[in-house]
Amino acid sequence: MFRIARKEVLNPAVKLLEIEAPYVARKAEPGQFIMLRINEEGERIPLTIADFDRDKGTVTIIFQEVGKTTSMLGMLEEGDHLLDFAGPLGKASHLEGVRRAAVIGGGLGTAIAYPQAKKLHQLGAQVDVITGFRNESLILLEKELRQVASRLFITTDDGSNGNKGFVTDILKKLLEEGNRYDLVIAIGPLIMMKMVSQMTKPYGIKTIVSMNPVMVDGTGMCGGCRVTVGGNVKFACVDGPDFDGHEVDFDEAMRRQAMYRKQEKKSMEAHICRLGGAQNG
Repeated sequence: MFRIARKEVLNPAVKLLEIEAPYVARKAEPGQFIMLRINEEGERIPLTIADFDRDKGTVTIIFQEVGKTTSMLGMLEEGDHLLDFAGPLGKASHLEGVRRAAVIGGGLGTAIAYPQAKKLHQLGAQVDVITGFRNESLILLEKELRQVASRLFITTDDGSNGNKGFVTDILKKLLEEGNRYDLVIAIGPLIMMKMVSQMTKPYGIKTIVSMNPVMVDGTGMCGGCRVTVGGNVKFACVDGPDFDGHEVDFDEAMRRQAMYRKQEKKSMEAHICRLGGAQNG
């Protein structure tokens, strides 16, 4: 059993849990993920490691309540326990030797981009961080990012934070101003990662994206997380989740992402109905 040491509500739909998992924390690195299960009846879901503390033996996860399992996870409180918390899984990001980088997070992807920016900062790199959200109330980890970023740019779709636009607008401006990077990391919605990759390709800038398709076991056996990279089939759980953004077939990934939306919606609706029944009973 894995105890929840800390819980924080980052915005109405996004929560942070710090989990006591010393063996995972001991080997965790940016870019890796865990597979968790709340209880015996629960499904396994992958969540990227947002932070870790080897001394405390804790691993931090940040998630948005978008389905049944994440909704149940969000109901847990400090002192509650998870049944399974397996990891670290996936390949760690290769960040050594990078002197200047741009780390881009879209929405919840900012939680995944943070450990990358933090590691680069610790390695002595100059890091420009660009994050984008729908509105000001959804902004995540601003304080933490300011501590590791050489420059931090936060945009909102509606301009409610005083900076209207998309992450690609900021990246385009920086590139046109002559900024050059050894590495660009883009993490967030598939369409955002696709647009960033298309923008950096003419400049010949190495661009890494983090792919998070549907996973069942996290060990490469189910094949559910397959992605096409450079014309070859890869499994995000064991070959990634980091991949060359210039080689990923994003259109195929977006089609696959949409395959289970009806089932996910039905599962969530049934879960809400059961909660209502329990409250009324």
